[in-house]
Amino acid sequence: METVELLRRVRQIEIKTKGLSNNIFAGEYHSAFKGRGMAFSEVREYQYGDDIRDIEWNVTARFNRPYVKVFEEERELTVMLLVDVSRSLDFGSQGQYKRDMLTEIAATLAFSAIQNNDKIGVIFFSDRIEKFVPPKKGRKHILYIIRELLDFKAESRRTALSLPLEYLTQVIKRRCTAFLLSDFLDSKDFETALTVANRKHDVVAIRVYDRRIAELPDVGLMKVYDAETLHEQYLDTSSKEVRRAHAQWWRKQTERLADNFHTSNVDSVSIRTDQDYVSALMSLFAKRR
Repeated sequence: METVELLRRVRQIEIKTKGLSNNIFAGEYHSAFKGRGMAFSEVREYQYGDDIRDIEWNVTARFNRPYVKVFEEERELTVMLLVDVSRSLDFGSQGQYKRDMLTEIAATLAFSAIQNNDKIGVIFFSDRIEKFVPPKKGRKHILYIIRELLDFKAESRRTALSLPLEYLTQVIKRRCTAFLLSDFLDSKDFETALTVANRKHDVVAIRVYDRRIAELPDVGLMKVYDAETLHEQYLDTSSKEVRRAHAQWWRKQTERLADNFHTSNVDSVSIRTDQDYVSALMSLFAKRR
């Protein structure tokens, strides 16, 4: 992507996702991911989205404006984005690629984190660890992350979900909140890695998928291309049996994922590319309160 076009898209993403973080997600993110019950460390002025239960009334009365308590865990919270950059994300039948939606969601979470004074870092992965961006604070760091989300080119096409989870467990020593963002099209088992990672950290899974992988249209002979394996084949989508078999495959994939998340005690949400990810994230946040 050329520099001018890249900067334009970075600015577009910043305007949209920062607005969502400021106006919609601030309070919900804070309630869903901020630890409570840790040692009180200091006070600061009230900011939009702060929990009113944290108001320090003595200081508020003294200065005649609201102040809130800051707890040690809140002050030091780290957020990690585990971002799938495999080739299967380069697909979209509803006007938006899976990768585009995943990028917007990641940017929204990043701005939500920084608004709450959290550190934010990223692990880009395929079937290898493609890049590690250590957690930091600040707008400059966020914009760097967005540029990488938009323009990063992975070396590998394939997916291995266990790798970023194992890497997270090894590299991030203190407890963090980690968002695993992927289409989860990985035939290999990753439940053990997910369980271990979630014992040490707070892992949240966000799956992005396209309508056409969940349900084949009846359009006759269709050429299907697997971007990760480069395998091509033709499907007769006019056949009810073919459509039924595909639907059954998708249902089993979804059930297997749900079982993995349940067994690992990981909160999750699935978002279709032609649906509103804002309401899906709001539901996820509400579930965690």
